[in-house]
Amino acid sequence: IMSRTPDARSRDVETRKIQESITNVEKYFGEMCQLFAGYGRKAARLRDKGDLLVKLIGQYADTETPNLKRGLKQFTDNLAKVQDYRNAEVERLEAKVIEPLKSYGAVVRRHREDLKSTQNARERESKLTAQLERARQRNPSDRQIIVSLAESELQRATMDATRITRLLEETIDDFEKQKIRDIKKIFGEFVVIEMGFHAKALELYTLAYQSIQSVDEEADLEVFRTTLHPPEYQSRLDIVRAHSQMSLNRTESFMGTSGSTQQHRASLRQMRKEEEDDEEDSDDESEEESEDS
Repeated sequence: IMSRTPDARSRDVETRKIQESITNVEKYFGEMCQLFAGYGRKAARLRDKGDLLVKLIGQYADTETPNLKRGLKQFTDNLAKVQDYRNAEVERLEAKVIEPLKSYGAVVRRHREDLKSTQNARERESKLTAQLERARQRNPSDRQIIVSLAESELQRATMDATRITRLLEETIDDFEKQKIRDIKKIFGEFVVIEMGFHAKALELYTLAYQSIQSVDEEADLEVFRTTLHPPEYQSRLDIVRAHSQMSLNRTESFMGTSGSTQQHRASLRQMRKEEEDDEEDSDDESEEESEDS
């Protein structure tokens, strides 16, 4: 059978290889597109969680002492910037990785249609070849007319098949060339996007770490201790202490005055006693003189 000539078998091999290439791209590009899309959604969810964390830490910071509040605010500022860059990462992944992969769905469908057209043209050529063989085996009286018509139709079919095959070869060659370039570009974009995000994230996380570690603990502890004993309490405590000191001073003054009075009274008693003793001595002397007389 002429459809199984070496040329026909060569074209079958070519068709099978083209079919495999298109099928592989359709399968693996589709799966990679889904996984990259999932990767982007995960990054978007992480961005959203980061935004919630920034909001919560900011609310907590408003309840804290000055130094810790300032450190937490600086921390959340840097964390918020990380989420901004993560958002840019998500958008760039969508535009430069996911969309180009997704576009290969249309590319694959177009090449499948081209392959189908080529296969139809070859099948028609093969069918007409078989019809020509049968025509040559018919009744010799009308065989020549039939053969001539069949040969003419086969010639047109062969020319169409050849043209379509050549066109398919050119387009599939361009397809392979573009596929390699796109893979290099898409995967390169992915790496550049990720490196860009992580480089900025590392810089901002470093600043966030420094801002929270620079909080002055002792200063905030003093502020906290002051809140336990507010100024009004301290004023009242000082007044109480002042009154206590005044009372103590009065007591000491009274004790000093009382001691001096007691000493003065003791001196008076001593003087009176001495005067009395002198009077008794005078009386004794008078009595002795009278007896001598």
